[in-house]
Amino acid sequence: MVRTSTTDTGGPAVTALRDREVSYRARPRAILIAVAGLAAVPALVTPAAAQSTTKGTKGTKSGGTITVKSGQTLELTETTTVAVLRVEEGGAIAAPDGHRLTLTVNGVETGSRLSELTDGHGGLAIAIAPGTYRGKVILTVAAANDVAYSDITFPIRQALYVDANGVDESRSVPSDVRGGTVTDTGAHDITLLSNGESFNGVYVTGGATYELTRPKIAFDGNGRCDFIGYGSSVVGTGEGTTLVLDGATIRNEGVVRTAVIADATANVIVKNSTIHCADGDHVPDEYPETGTGDTRYMITVPWMLGLSGNVRATNLLGAGTRATYINSSISSEKWGALSVDGGSNCVLTAINSHIANTGGQGYGSYAIGSVTEHFLGCTYDVGDYALIHWGASAHYGDSTREAVAELNESLELGLTSSELRKLPVRSTHIRAGRFMVLWYAAGSVTVDGGTRVDTGETTFMCKAVAASVTVDGSQGARLNPGNGVIFQLMDTDRPSSVAVTGKPWSTEMTGTYTEPTGSAAKSTTWVTTRAQSTDATASFTDIDLAGDFYNAVRGGGNANLQGQNLVLDFTRSSVQGVISASTTKHRVSTITMDQYREISEVTNAPGAVVNNGVIVTLGSGSAWTVTGTSYLSALTLAADASVKAPRGRKVTLTVDGTATEIKAGTSYTGALTLTVA
Repeated sequence: MVRTSTTDTGGPAVTALRDREVSYRARPRAILIAVAGLAAVPALVTPAAAQSTTKGTKGTKSGGTITVKSGQTLELTETTTVAVLRVEEGGAIAAPDGHRLTLTVNGVETGSRLSELTDGHGGLAIAIAPGTYRGKVILTVAAANDVAYSDITFPIRQALYVDANGVDESRSVPSDVRGGTVTDTGAHDITLLSNGESFNGVYVTGGATYELTRPKIAFDGNGRCDFIGYGSSVVGTGEGTTLVLDGATIRNEGVVRTAVIADATANVIVKNSTIHCADGDHVPDEYPETGTGDTRYMITVPWMLGLSGNVRATNLLGAGTRATYINSSISSEKWGALSVDGGSNCVLTAINSHIANTGGQGYGSYAIGSVTEHFLGCTYDVGDYALIHWGASAHYGDSTREAVAELNESLELGLTSSELRKLPVRSTHIRAGRFMVLWYAAGSVTVDGGTRVDTGETTFMCKAVAASVTVDGSQGARLNPGNGVIFQLMDTDRPSSVAVTGKPWSTEMTGTYTEPTGSAAKSTTWVTTRAQSTDATASFTDIDLAGDFYNAVRGGGNANLQGQNLVLDFTRSSVQGVISASTTKHRVSTITMDQYREISEVTNAPGAVVNNGVIVTLGSGSAWTVTGTSYLSALTLAADASVKAPRGRKVTLTVDGTATEIKAGTSYTGALTLTVA
């Protein structure tokens, strides 16, 4: 958070990067940076307090000291350097209209404090916090970079502002750039440190192509909005913009102090990098305890996802934006590592990367808005979910030469032939504390190659939407559900947001889920014996499966659904388990914020189909070993398919209550019950 009365401008996220021996070279075109260590002043800096004007009573200057007393407002018209800055409680320093003020001490952005969310300005305004600042104290007056999101304009400040013409000195804060070389096409070996609030590192826009090589960025303190990147380390935004990070180390700590933002059709490429974002220790007091779904103000993960946390490492926004992570490590403490949110038709890709949550909760990726996600040769160590699915196409597979080369071309990654050769071929391995995928909207997931999925609980968790799963085990893909359930189809148990008035945010997450009681009402319109376009489907090829499949959707008007079927196809595959209609039961009858970890936590009781059809096709070369009573609405067996019981037991079939022989090459519809004795 803000440090105000000390010469130590460090913090948890910056300690490892501060006080380095640094050297700068002037960039070829101009004089943005010409500093050796911190002994010299960036060329655009003026002498102490030079050319300052005031509003109200003027602050006093004695030698290399500026003092702003309570009730005084000092307006600076130019960048100013002093040895000591004193700001009393109630004192203020301002920049002229159209400009923003940033304080650095010994090369670290510091002292910036966000206003309250309820102050009428959306909590966006930055003030210099009261305190005494000593050392190389530079107050930079830079042209504003005001960025609109919805009906709010965010006053973004950044160490480096880059557009199609290169580095814009007038919008940059060069005193925060330590070491390395900065040019109009790239920055190399620079260090950016901040322990203030909502200061950005590098902002690339306007169709620029820019490369950051081996940057070290450590930000400690809150951001304010990761739907626009207010307070993030790196932003690439705008049509035609390409931002490349190679060998980056980014370690942030703070509420929504996001590392990488890709927005507005930009192409952001991160390779050979390490990114980690840790939760902040203080959510603003005025923020609702239950959180909000209003993306203008949302700074904590919605608890109805079954999660907690207040920072995600990355976010992908806008229409048609691309973000790719290659040979990198991306992690968040909680919430999420890779996110696509607030956009449409974006592409998120990770190749040979490690994706993780370090705090025991969180997701690997979030997908919304018809996004396409590729994960090739990646390793996941996530607290809850590899993917939260709100409408996407996601693929988990191997980083084969052909697959990577194709993405290199289609996504314009710019990998050289040497880089492509050096990338090893790897399989994806997912280790998730709860589920591989949690669906809240229709979309597909493909698992192939040598992908291995190890989950603490169910593999595929679908909340009554048209999920589509394709698993090809011909190259060794495997599913290992920790609770023995491969696919759970059930009604949503996600509490909803509640509209509020008199607050700047439009909603608060104060909803409650109450479990239905009694039997489901039979729909007069829903057909359970044939597939419908809104069904959940899964197909498995060349794989051996051990686990259960359940459809617990109630239908009959519950949650506005008449019904939904679970449609399963197996080809050259074996499955050992229960496949059945069921009813689910939570461990608690109601779920509020206090019970957020109970979301999706259910047990199944197999039972006759009502509106929850289960349609199974055992294709060529497939076998189902039935381990417990199973209730279906349709079963089709290929000529060489079989249904059997475990060794020493016998399986029997009844159709509409009539004992029926199980024969290969036959189809059955109706109320099917398979029992094992």
